[in-house]
Amino acid sequence: MVSEDQKQLRGRCCCGQSTCRRLRPPLFTHCCHCTWCQRETGSAFAINALVETENVVLEQGSVAHTRLRSNSGAGQVVVGCLYCQTVLWSHYSSAKEAIAFVRVGTLDRADAITPDTHIFAQAKLPWVQLPTDHDAVDQYYRLAECWPAESTARYEAAIGG
Repeated sequence: MVSEDQKQLRGRCCCGQSTCRRLRPPLFTHCCHCTWCQRETGSAFAINALVETENVVLEQGSVAHTRLRSNSGAGQVVVGCLYCQTVLWSHYSSAKEAIAFVRVGTLDRADAITPDTHIFAQAKLPWVQLPTDHDAVDQYYRLAECWPAESTARYEAAIGG
């Protein structure tokens, strides 16, 4: 969820050379506990705010697009600062380049967004305590079962479905 006053959040990489702005609230935000996200981030999880790529604007700097393997086998493209290589967002094969999975930790006001759900909860590290007021699923979720109707409509429009 995102507060009304934080609809246009700005983000940046570690070195500050690459900055971006998100123009619309996320479609949905999930906290992923899969072992792939743990390895990619070097942390216990990744928090991704899904938003239409056309609504993510690179304001300054340069980014590199790097293809990585993914747990599904379909791969993903991570978009990161060309200088410090901080990943700002990624694209997964299911939505191709139409949807950006913005790394919430890169946002200047990361505290303005909380996950709507936790995914791959069966792989979470044992010391991570999930909030009792958030949904959690062992694997991935079905959009139709979890997403608000408005978000589903925006997603379908973005991917051309």
